[in-house]
Amino acid sequence: MDDDFDETSDAQLVTCVARFDEAALAELYRRHGGAVFGLARRVTGSVAEAEDVTQEVFLRLWNRPEAYDSDRGALRSFLLTQSHARAVDVVRSRAARSRRELREAGRTPRAGYDVAREAWDHVLAEEVRRALATLPPDERRAIELAYFEGRTYVEVAAMLHEPEGTIKSRIRKGMGRMRGALAASGVQGLER
Repeated sequence: MDDDFDETSDAQLVTCVARFDEAALAELYRRHGGAVFGLARRVTGSVAEAEDVTQEVFLRLWNRPEAYDSDRGALRSFLLTQSHARAVDVVRSRAARSRRELREAGRTPRAGYDVAREAWDHVLAEEVRRALATLPPDERRAIELAYFEGRTYVEVAAMLHEPEGTIKSRIRKGMGRMRGALAASGVQGLER
């Protein structure tokens, strides 16, 4: 196939990719790379991580072009689905790494940090976990993303495919319920 792909369908280009045609892969990247990167950027919040996700998506297409079935939908949808899934994996991995680092930092002795304060911090953390567990799943997920993963309302809305106002409302309601649950368990000083 020649390098002029204007009339070539995505499915035909994938067939060329299966024959190790680098120009066909480059054309698919030209057509869909921006959308794949944009979605990964919105989910990860990081240009570098989005670039890595985009590279992985197109590398997977190069290595396993047979994974795409044109009868099941458009190539763009296939690539965006892979981009979203990989970007979510990156965010989860980052969050898990952060939790591990925090756990390890908590195990490191620090000058001036007393046992009573450490015990209170553990009790408080457990009470917060219990209060969070009582929330409806949609409120709990929005709060986890916003407060524990540091996402903005806009990012949470994009990740959950919900309107920003809905996310704000869920977080506000969930935080109110948590505040009540914590107050009922005797935790004080968490007023607005």
